[in-house]
Amino acid sequence: MDSVAQSESGLPIRPLYDGRALTEFNADAALGAPGKFPFTRGVYPTMYTGRPWTMRQYAGFGTAKESNERYHELVGAGTGGLSVAFDLPTQMGYDSDEAIARGEVGKVGVAIDSIEDMRTLFRGLPLDKVSTSMTINAPASTLLLLYQLVAAEQGAAGDRLTGTIQNDVLKEYIARGTYIFPPQQSLRLISDIFAYCHQELPRWNTISISGYHMAEAGATPAQEIAFTLANAKEYVRTAIAAGLDVDDFAPRLSFFFVARTTLLEEIAKFRAARRIWARIMRDEFGAKNPKSQMLRFHTQTAGVQLTAQQPEVNLVRVALQGLGAVLGGTQSLHTNSYDEAIALPTQKAARLALRTQQVIAYETDVTKTVDPFAGSYVMESMTDDLEAAVLELIQAVEERGGAVEAIEQGFQKSEIEKSAYRTALEIDNQQRTVVGVNKYVLDEEEPYEPLRVDPQIEVDQCERLAALRKERDNGAVERALDALRTAARGTDNVLPPMREALRLSATVGEVSHALRDVWGVYIPVDSF
Repeated sequence: MDSVAQSESGLPIRPLYDGRALTEFNADAALGAPGKFPFTRGVYPTMYTGRPWTMRQYAGFGTAKESNERYHELVGAGTGGLSVAFDLPTQMGYDSDEAIARGEVGKVGVAIDSIEDMRTLFRGLPLDKVSTSMTINAPASTLLLLYQLVAAEQGAAGDRLTGTIQNDVLKEYIARGTYIFPPQQSLRLISDIFAYCHQELPRWNTISISGYHMAEAGATPAQEIAFTLANAKEYVRTAIAAGLDVDDFAPRLSFFFVARTTLLEEIAKFRAARRIWARIMRDEFGAKNPKSQMLRFHTQTAGVQLTAQQPEVNLVRVALQGLGAVLGGTQSLHTNSYDEAIALPTQKAARLALRTQQVIAYETDVTKTVDPFAGSYVMESMTDDLEAAVLELIQAVEERGGAVEAIEQGFQKSEIEKSAYRTALEIDNQQRTVVGVNKYVLDEEEPYEPLRVDPQIEVDQCERLAALRKERDNGAVERALDALRTAARGTDNVLPPMREALRLSATVGEVSHALRDVWGVYIPVDSF
């Protein structure tokens, strides 16, 4: 008997599906109508038949001025939302002139040290009309407040601002590593953000609970969804324990997933995730507002599947991945540039990535009907199989005491590392084909000139910081930072004193260090 093919999650994929696969399938209970519980078919009744998803291209490199120029190019090319990439020092809460930042300033994103940089970053962009996503986690509160302050200078009130901060620190302990504070203090900061935004920025998505980075680290689709939803449950519990009503903050929760080239499993993954989350929110947390039960998500195509060899082939991969995200019902999408396995994308590559989405939206017929795979023998079977696998993994996390306890035990990290190792072996042993890498290779690769970051950027950024510290009222800044430390020691929301410090030109690093003084830093344990 021939062996049965397996999905990325290790689930069987039959060579043929027919009516027997769905003998116990109850469409009303499993699917519902689009825009209705359990939201399997999508969170909105009309989905893309009224308008397409938000085409949100991730950009940011070098200086705030260079990134601002790229944002204007993207808006001019038709992107519907901005997505900001920050450099590593910013992500870790360090200033550009600190020793630990040396050699990293402006390299994987834009360097933001103060309100001056944020002003430059968004100069000429109407923040009350542009939706902005910021991929920032441990210092998410700091960057959000800088954004709010700059918007206020433009005359844009907080209730008119729309966008998302990633703000998902738990996945940093699992897969990515840009954490600062211990888990409990990080959760306290996140609940403060929830409460602050409920009052000050009611249209802002306060967290984008991310499976993307876990998938990039090697998580299977089932692990990606399970560990993400387990983290989400921890955030909900934390907010409720802090006195927030579930229906006050849950409608602003959003999610962030990957789209791989395995089209069928990815579509099933997105459908299963919506169904599971809807039931968790209704049945476990008592959410009554339908918006609290909706799993709204952003998708980015899989960077880990891009290859440096024959990079133009990545255009095909990204098109398939983007199509899978759309057929899975994403609310917004970033398509990677074909050259990102080599370096930061060139302007031409970034434009082609956006054009990929536009072709899917305007030259195919996939936007003309909602959830076109509904009722398919294979799709409904794979959705059910993935749901069962995800629920089993969520239960494994719960049995270890929840997401934080499981993180401390190294459970999620260990499971992801095992999956990553298995995939690497399959590629090395040619059990898994990667076109251009272990099959259909070229004897000699064509030359490619990547975008390079000028090292002078770091020098200039440090000079601007020195000038800022010379010109500001340093006594007022230190008093504001002391007020922040006092709030952090007690139970007051830390965001109002943080906003005042930033308004007075305290830097991202100074604010993060003030909280480090009180909360300390996280020292990871080995997962093995």
